[in-house]
This record gives sequence, structure tokens and C-alpha cells, in this order.
Amino acid sequence: MFETHVNEHSKNLLIFLVFLTTPRKLQAMKVKETIEALFKTTIEELGYPTESFTLERPKSLEHGDYASPFALSIAKQEGKNPREIAERIVENIQRNELPPFIQSLSVEGPGFINITLTPSFFLSAVEEIQQKQEHYGKHDTLDGKHILIEHSSPNLFKPFHIGHMMNNTVGESIVRLVKNGNAKTTILSYPSDVSLGIGKAVWKLLDYGIETLGNYETLEEKVAFLGTCYAEGTKAMKEHPSLEKEIREITQDIYEHRDTEAYRAYLKGKELNLQYFVKMTSLLGSHFDDYIFESEAGKVGAEIVRAWVGNVFKESDGAIIFEPNEKDIEQDPQLHARVFINSDGNPTYEAKDLGLLKLKFERYDPNTSIFVTDNEQGPYFRVVSYVAGKIQQEWRERTVHLTHGRMTFKGEKMSSRLGNTPLVSEMLDVVRELVYERAKDKDTLSESDATTIAIAALKYVILRTQIGKSVNFDPDTSLSFEGDSGPYLLYTYARARSVLRKAEKQRISYKVSELPSTWKTTQLEKILTRYQEHTISALESYSPHIIVNYATELAQTFNSWYGNTRILTEEEATPYRLALVETTSIVIKNALHLLGIETLEKM
Repeated sequence: MFETHVNEHSKNLLIFLVFLTTPRKLQAMKVKETIEALFKTTIEELGYPTESFTLERPKSLEHGDYASPFALSIAKQEGKNPREIAERIVENIQRNELPPFIQSLSVEGPGFINITLTPSFFLSAVEEIQQKQEHYGKHDTLDGKHILIEHSSPNLFKPFHIGHMMNNTVGESIVRLVKNGNAKTTILSYPSDVSLGIGKAVWKLLDYGIETLGNYETLEEKVAFLGTCYAEGTKAMKEHPSLEKEIREITQDIYEHRDTEAYRAYLKGKELNLQYFVKMTSLLGSHFDDYIFESEAGKVGAEIVRAWVGNVFKESDGAIIFEPNEKDIEQDPQLHARVFINSDGNPTYEAKDLGLLKLKFERYDPNTSIFVTDNEQGPYFRVVSYVAGKIQQEWRERTVHLTHGRMTFKGEKMSSRLGNTPLVSEMLDVVRELVYERAKDKDTLSESDATTIAIAALKYVILRTQIGKSVNFDPDTSLSFEGDSGPYLLYTYARARSVLRKAEKQRISYKVSELPSTWKTTQLEKILTRYQEHTISALESYSPHIIVNYATELAQTFNSWYGNTRILTEEEATPYRLALVETTSIVIKNALHLLGIETLEKM
């Protein structure tokens, strides 16, 4: 029988040998893994601890394509000069023939080991991008895993506002990062379809008369009217406390599905709001596999809470609450008391979220369940998560809570028209106007293209910083075609595609299999090959801003190279230069897809 276990040295050596027999077109994917195996094999042979070895991408491209601070990390425990350790490692590697993709190894500074790759490696990477097109950058990090993502959960009877777009933008990017890692995905929305607030909205709708909806033609107008009912109903109950009994009765009609005029009015409003939600999220590039409604989760949550009274929960003044004991506080000092079933006997948001957790895991059984909310809900979900873990440990252990911040607006035109919580439809109207103002050729810019540019500008601003942080939309920078913005990335892509169209008209092929004889590797090639590593890093840390930063750096590098390079010439290098144009356009498009941003072929 063969021995099934191999030690780390044998494993690293095997990876290295397999690489040497791999066709060149696949080398770009395996190069980092192979370099790590090569170094770990040498380090182990020299008697150093391999667990301390790391391989990094230098911030400056002048410092090589990869670098390792390994010698510095172990110098103290080895009692030796880090540069001497680094030189010894390099000398031992160079005693044998270097892999065909490594051009040179060098020791720099106090003991960094820099690795520079060969021009032929970058040619293989360009070929790989050309071959894979939209599939370039995909990986199998989550192969065999089932990930559930819940985002963009609307409050029915409230229009789709900027907070919903913030949530949708973050959630949709996480969905695409997860799919890019080859996971099975379920995309879920959790609409709030029953609450005292909705009872207030229905009360006001009945006050106007449900037939009033017929006075409005478009779906947007009808939903805006329902939003007005929500605001006016809330105000009326606050100013006239005597209405509370009637509004609570309407709310109970909704909870219990009573065949009343109020319940029928509620169903009509719910139908219109869901149609509007699907329309708005489709415009932003999202779709959903399923819905779990708050009313459904509430029933399940109420059953859970009542079943755990005396253990996790206790009765208090007609309500059922969670009140942390000393042991709970020891585990988490930030825990605090919360009501899970109110004195009316109805489940609160807390109980509904427990019911939602149970439904998610029973129906879909995901390896990981991700959900996105406003960052101000952090303390609330801290308690709910803790309570959920006491009832079913996997609900807490397999759930990831991501957040988004708030958006503010700079500029008088934006702030005066949009107010504190603008609707997405209003915001897109204003940003579209600004896009037309800045467009060089207003007459040829379609409304559809202007909308694409506006959405790109907004999504870029939302995703450029670490999720959970608030952002500011400044038209002067966010709509610039010359800097750090969504429109800048769209423009770079369109510029590249324009060059390729010219080449096709001249019948110049840019499918390459060899380098020009005098070619020197450019920064553009080096950055192109880093894309997949960034997609993996963004997924592992749930950080779309990593993709934003990478795409921006790639666009800036391309535009600098473009401005200093004659591309369409009769020289030997023309096909390869065009190949770099094509691969740049492919990678930018793929990166923008992960951000939920569509591209334009012409701008």
C-alpha cells in the first residue's frame, strides 16, 4: 500500500515538481503557491521554522513582484543578522536551477528577499486573461460551500431611500465576491411587512380612502403616496394619543390576517411596495432567490421565545424580556435587557430576528449566513446574536453581520434638493442632471447611459471605504472623469475598447503567443497579474474596497502608460501592446462587475 501521509517538506517539493510540468498557460495561477513551496523547502532544509514564512506583494513595484520579510521575523530568535539569514536562503535556492518564471532573487535593505518574475511569465498571464475573458479572476476558495446572503430588506410602506441603496450596494458586492469564489449562493430579502408603523400608514390610507391610490398613474407615485401615509400616520398618532387604540387594532388585523377593510388596504399597499422594490433593486443590478417576510418570522420567533421562558427569557409587566445575568455580563459586558414579546402579546423585532435565524438554517442550511444592516444596529444585534447562541449555538457561530454607514452630500445643489434621507429615485435624477452638465457631448448621451454613470458614481463612493463607515458624496470628485471615481473607471474601460475597435478596423490581431524581441516588462503587466489575489483577499475579509482600490490603481497605471505609448504603429510590439489594452479592459470590467457596476463600450 502507498503511504497516504506526506510531510511538509515532501508536500512542498511535490507542488514545485508539479509546477515544472504544468503547461505555461496555467503558470500565472500557480506561481505564488510554487514560490512559497520552493522557499519553505529550502528553509526547512536549513533548519529554520517554516511557519514564520510569508510572501507579500511589495507596495513599490521596483522592489520586485514578491518579497518576504522572513529573515527579519526570525532573526531575534535565531540570534543572527537578518541579512545573513536572507543571503543564506537565496544562496541555497540559487545552487539549483531557478524555476523558469523567476528572473532573479535579491536581498535588499536589512534582510528583505525580493523575487522578480520573468517577462515570459507576464506573457503567460496576458494569454490567460485573453483566454478566460469574464472568467478571469474566478477561484475556488469557497468550492463546496453554501453561503446565504440577506440584504436590501425593505420597510414596506416606506419608499426606497439612500439607506436602502447603501445596504443594496454592500450586499450585492458581497454576493458577487462569494459567487466569484465558486460558492453555492442563496440571496434573500427580509421585508418588514408588519409593525405598528405599518398600522399607522394603513390608518392614514383608510383616512384618505383606498381609492385615492387611483389618482396616481405610475408605480413610483403610488409608492410615494404610501410613504406620505406612513409619515402622516406617525405624526397623527404622536399629536393625538387617542388614536393609539384604533391604530393598534388595525395593526392586530394585519398580524392576525383578519378579513377587514384595513387588512385589504394593507395587502394592496404590500403588493405595490414589493413591485417597486423589485424594480429599484433590478435597476441597481440585484435579484433575490427568495423572501422571508417579517410576519412569518414573527410567528416562529414568538414560539421560540415562549418555549424558552424561564431559561433564556422571563416575564415582566405582561411582556417577555431577556435580561442578562451576571454570567452573561461576564461573557459580554455590553449586553443589556431587551423586550422580545411586548405587552400586546406581539413579537418585537428581536423575536422576529430569532425566527428569521431559525427559518434560514432550517430552509437553506448554509455553511455561513451573512446579513447586512445599518451600522447603528450593532448594539441591537449584539444582544440578539448572544441570545440566539444560547438557544442554538450554530445560529451564532455560522452567522456574519456586516454593516454600512450613512451617506452625506456636499454641494448646495445636492443637499438642498435631497435633504437628510433622500429617495434613490430623486437622488438618481439629481446625479443624472450633474452627469449631463459634465458630459462633453450631451446630445449623444442617452438616459440609460447617464443612469449607468450615476449609479457607478454612487456605488464607487459607497464601496471605496471600508464597509461600515459613513461616506460623503461630493459631485466635484465623485463625477470626475479624471480621477478617483466610478465614472473614471468607466471612461478608462471605454477608452481601451475604443482602441481595440480601431485595431479591428485596421485588421490588426492582438492574440499573442510571444513577446516582442526588445520588450521590457511594464508596471501595467505587473498590476494586471495581481487581480485574482485581490479578489481572494476581498472575499476573505468581506472588503469590497480592496477591489475599488485595485481597479483604480489599474486604471491610473493604464492611462499613464497609454499617455506615454504609441499603440497603433507598424512596429513589432503593436500586437502585444494591443493585448495589454484588451487585458486591461477585461480586468477592469471583471472588477467593476464585483462592485455591481455595469460598463459602457463608448463614453
